[in-house]
Amino acid sequence: MQLDKFTDFALRILMTLAVQGPERIPTSKIASTFGLSDNHLSKVATQLAHEGFVISERGRNGGLTLSRPADQINIGDVVRAMKRDSPVVECFGTDKSCLILPACGLRAPLAQAQEAFFSTLDAYTLSDVTSPTAGLQALLAR
Repeated sequence: MQLDKFTDFALRILMTLAVQGPERIPTSKIASTFGLSDNHLSKVATQLAHEGFVISERGRNGGLTLSRPADQINIGDVVRAMKRDSPVVECFGTDKSCLILPACGLRAPLAQAQEAFFSTLDAYTLSDVTSPTAGLQALLAR
């Protein structure tokens, strides 16, 4: 499985907040750190807030904070929430136009592979992937 950029950026935001928190961090600062579009990162942040992973505050002293401790944010949950509309293959979604769909033997192995992917991610929290923080802090302090 390959993560799309939206999910990748969501994980980068969460990792940054876990390492640099608990103070609010503007999306513009995170975008600058990673050399990403502030506008695009704001859309990702909005989705993270909608899904309950971050708290977003507007205004002069606004920014993002984690909505709960990093050890309570499951990586599998984050990826599922961000990839909600992106099935592994088209036939897992709403597109059922594939000619071989009725007799396809590939669907079951792909479904198993997808579940194994998420099961692996379910074993990790945000805290697990950001500890120890010293190396990440140095890299994110740009």
